[in-house]
Amino acid sequence: MTAWITRAAFPAGRGAAGLLSVSPEADVVAPLAGPDRDTARDLAAETLRAAGIGPSDRVVVALNDDGEPAGSLVAQAAADVAQAAASVGPRGRMRLNAALEAVGATALVATPTGAMDFLARLHLEFLLDPLDLELRHILLVGEIPSPNTAAQLASEFEASVRELYADPFLGVPIAQRAPSDAVLTPIRDGLLGLAPPGKDALLDAPYEEGLAEIVVTPAWHSTLGGAALRTGHAVRLTGGEPGVPAPAHTVGEHVLVRGRWLSVPKIASALARIDGLATWDLRIRREGTLDAAALHVTFTRDTLVKNPMWRSRIAQALYALTPVSVDVVVEPEVSEDRRPGTVTDERGHHLGRDRSQLS
Repeated sequence: MTAWITRAAFPAGRGAAGLLSVSPEADVVAPLAGPDRDTARDLAAETLRAAGIGPSDRVVVALNDDGEPAGSLVAQAAADVAQAAASVGPRGRMRLNAALEAVGATALVATPTGAMDFLARLHLEFLLDPLDLELRHILLVGEIPSPNTAAQLASEFEASVRELYADPFLGVPIAQRAPSDAVLTPIRDGLLGLAPPGKDALLDAPYEEGLAEIVVTPAWHSTLGGAALRTGHAVRLTGGEPGVPAPAHTVGEHVLVRGRWLSVPKIASALARIDGLATWDLRIRREGTLDAAALHVTFTRDTLVKNPMWRSRIAQALYALTPVSVDVVVEPEVSEDRRPGTVTDERGHHLGRDRSQLS
């Protein structure tokens, strides 16, 4: 019987052996023992090759490396396919530019907002011409891109731009697509599927119209091979799609911010321990190139509104949960009524926390 697993209910990692991939919030501890690690690297290499990376390329991977996405894994896979590869992390844009020049990079792997922010800073701050970098490939992974991102990057850098889909639990790229493609192309059969958000059953292609969640079925993995992993990524099907489209939305108890999965229940639990808090609203927006998150809090007493210690307590509670920077905004009005916290995604990405209520 297939086990259906969400990010919020991922199996405990205390009994796992070998190399472990640990998410920033430690809610996902995924084992990558020897054979699994080799297979993950092979899958990533096949995906990079399908996305256009070849023996003459020199690849710089500008991704995080603490569970999601797996920057060093992608770089190791790229080294198997390309002439050279380096994992430099999501460093400051000027330092990224220096790394690209030092490596002689022909390919950049980055998040969509990271690539767009790099482009904007080349123009506005550094007064550099993107064409001088002579990039041939830009591969985007880890986020839902804004409209026209691929087209703008392709035009400005005169490079081929493709989107990779990485398993959000293990960080392994397993599918790719060109901007003109309606659906993702998995590197092997049986890796990706779709399911109704509120029902544990895979849909059969061609798909009917409606909302569906992307499901990863990692048959290659020694301990997760029999599971269906709900990714939290969602798509609105128009009907008749022959395969899995690239994600346009998210669902469930985690919200995707700057390529990281932020746990809403963990925020609620941390804030519940702070006295005098009536309610809160986590607001996420994408102004310009990067995501920004702000927690708007309402207190029950006037004395707390201008109390810097209470604001600092909330900021420290958030800092202890996630590496994502979350501003704290104290609302000037007070409320005696305590209400559950809410999420407002101004990007239009997150559709709701309760899968059973989504259709």
